Amino acid sequence: MRFTNLLSNLIVEQSRFQVLYDKLVKPSPKAKPEPGKKAKGIMDFNTLKDIIFADPTTKAPQGAEVESLSVEDMDKVKVGKYTQWLLKNFVSPKLGADPDVDPNSPQYKSALAEFQRLFMEDLYKVTGDLQKYERFKNRLPQEYRDINKLTPETLYDQVKDFSLEKTKATKEEKKEASKTYEHPGAEIVFRGSNWTVARISDQGQLGKDAAQFYGGSYQEPSRGETRWCTSSPGLSYFNGYIKDGPLYVVIPNSGRKFSGEKEFGDVSGLPALRYQFHFPSNQYMDPQDRQINLVDFLNGQEEGLKEFFKPEFAKGLVNKGGKKVEINYPDSSAGKFVALYGFDELFASLPEDIEHLLINNKSKEDIALTVPESLGRFKSLQALLFQNIIKTLPNSIGELQNLNFLALPSNKDLQTIPESVADIPGLAFINLKDSNPNVTIPPRLKEKLSDEGGGFYYVN
Repeated sequence: MRFTNLLSNLIVEQSRFQVLYDKLVKPSPKAKPEPGKKAKGIMDFNTLKDIIFADPTTKAPQGAEVESLSVEDMDKVKVGKYTQWLLKNFVSPKLGADPDVDPNSPQYKSALAEFQRLFMEDLYKVTGDLQKYERFKNRLPQEYRDINKLTPETLYDQVKDFSLEKTKATKEEKKEASKTYEHPGAEIVFRGSNWTVARISDQGQLGKDAAQFYGGSYQEPSRGETRWCTSSPGLSYFNGYIKDGPLYVVIPNSGRKFSGEKEFGDVSGLPALRYQFHFPSNQYMDPQDRQINLVDFLNGQEEGLKEFFKPEFAKGLVNKGGKKVEINYPDSSAGKFVALYGFDELFASLPEDIEHLLINNKSKEDIALTVPESLGRFKSLQALLFQNIIKTLPNSIGELQNLNFLALPSNKDLQTIPESVADIPGLAFINLKDSNPNVTIPPRLKEKLSDEGGGFYYVN
């Protein structure tokens, strides 16, 4: 069996729901129930499900009946981005009690139970407030745009004057937007010396209106300042893109020609030269809807712009299950992250509990990177692949005590395997196919290996 197939068969991913279920519904191993009673989790399954679906950004499979979804069915649900906030306010609310009160006391437990009863009773109201927040948060004062700094009460105070019935920007708002780049369906998230970045995350008509504005669309679908398919007022692909993640529009701070002789658009009043980025689909488009070389573009601009986008790249590094990182250099968004920021920044941006790290150079570039000592942070790693991209491994690789598979194929500049690899107790397989045939394998490791030929080794 090929190594890649072997990995595919062994990689088991945990859904975000399962993580929540294990943490909140399953009893803690340390729980000490009263005699004659079973241990319980923090909440039951139905409460968890109700809170998940109170998040307006949660997505259920098409045609699913929420009420009848079982624990197994919930693995197919895409848990929304406000669920953690809802759970935090349910499980650990600020009750206004004396901080010295024992949380295990009958008085506190009684107050918490009553709070949680009322929380669930009013949950539908919070859903409505979150819908408003999702649409209009860019119009709130900056200090209220982080949901984690709000309680359900302060959330209501901030959104109560907004109406979901508003779907379009006024003429006055559009006119002002041409001067400031601020459209009510978007949020200005970066202002540098040379560039401004607007983020469109609203999934309703107001967000679509913003996409049409920044794209400079006319009423006729065939005409516009750009050729972005997300901007046409006719057959638009806006909904298909925005559900997967925000659109970023990158605009120069001064008028710049792109084609023809016009410096500014007739509809938007924005500079003719502008770009649209969508990280989930790995698309970075010029006004003619042609893919740009993002690495070259960002490396040629002010440093602040490159740094601003680093977290957005980082979001796409880990798969939806939260345990696997697969990077194809340089084509994928994650590959672009490595090209722009290097291994040091990559490892600093990854969660420590990942179980599979697979990095493959599919380009024709001759790349030989040094793997930093910070590799040792990932104590949960089970499978590690560096293909055609490294020249050295750190001694800290020996700290990966859960590692089962080590794949290092096609690394022509790899000179030696660290002796610390011999200290990994569960290591079962090493792949050195098409790597430097003269790579040094330390004696202590070599005596543990069974050479299967072709650069494949089983560890005895």
